[in-house]
Amino acid sequence: MKQPVIFFFLVISMLQVCAQPDKTIHELPELKAVFEKYRMSGTIIILDRGKNELVGYKPALWDSSYLPASTFKIVNTLIGLETGVIDTAYVFKWDGRKRRISDWDKDLTLTEAFRVSCVPCYQELARKIGVDRMTRYLRELNYGHMDVHPENIDLFWLEGNSRITPRQQVDFLNKLYDEKLPLSLSVMKSVKAIMINEKTPEYSLSGKTGWAIRNNNNYGWFVGYFESAGKVYFVATLIEPNDQQQVSDFALARKTITMDVFRILGWIR
Repeated sequence: MKQPVIFFFLVISMLQVCAQPDKTIHELPELKAVFEKYRMSGTIIILDRGKNELVGYKPALWDSSYLPASTFKIVNTLIGLETGVIDTAYVFKWDGRKRRISDWDKDLTLTEAFRVSCVPCYQELARKIGVDRMTRYLRELNYGHMDVHPENIDLFWLEGNSRITPRQQVDFLNKLYDEKLPLSLSVMKSVKAIMINEKTPEYSLSGKTGWAIRNNNNYGWFVGYFESAGKVYFVATLIEPNDQQQVSDFALARKTITMDVFRILGWIR
């Protein structure tokens, strides 16, 4: 009797997959002006679940892969909390070393470390998690393609062969928002609270920036989700400066471009 039962569930699973309509894709050429305004090139992908569509700019880049950089702090936090090596009250103790970002030169709570994107804090967290647990959870979370081994446990998201695409970023955030990842509900709720960037009477924005250098080229992320008027939109923005020697406005542009796109779409004033 086992074979017919297994076959039945396989058929049901296939029917469910087939029943899910493909998302329509709408490229918005007018978004080119936003990138040009800040002298950046790149792409943006937005999942509108209400319309079951993907909108944005340069969809040909949505499946190109890049280092996750500090957007990986979302996953690092999830795994750290799930394994119990930290909790939401955890404090990263400053080691006294001066670093390039002064906000890192002090003791930081988990929420503070996330919001100032403290690299040494999250390197400490990755070492606490360790290669075996990190690899296992990354596989279970189906998060991009992360190349983790003992020699790079505190660097693999910043340099090397780890990769994730803009589309994969959006898909992962969609599952996190719905609390459908194979993690404790309390952990997912805690990380979603930590991710909040802005909260106004009109909207809420949650997410994380990232900055990486590959082949001497700077590129940066903003990934997250935008909630307004009872709707939620998932976004991954990836940018590169047109002039790689001029990066003074680059850090702000990652989120600013994203917000300008939301304004063009009429989601915020």
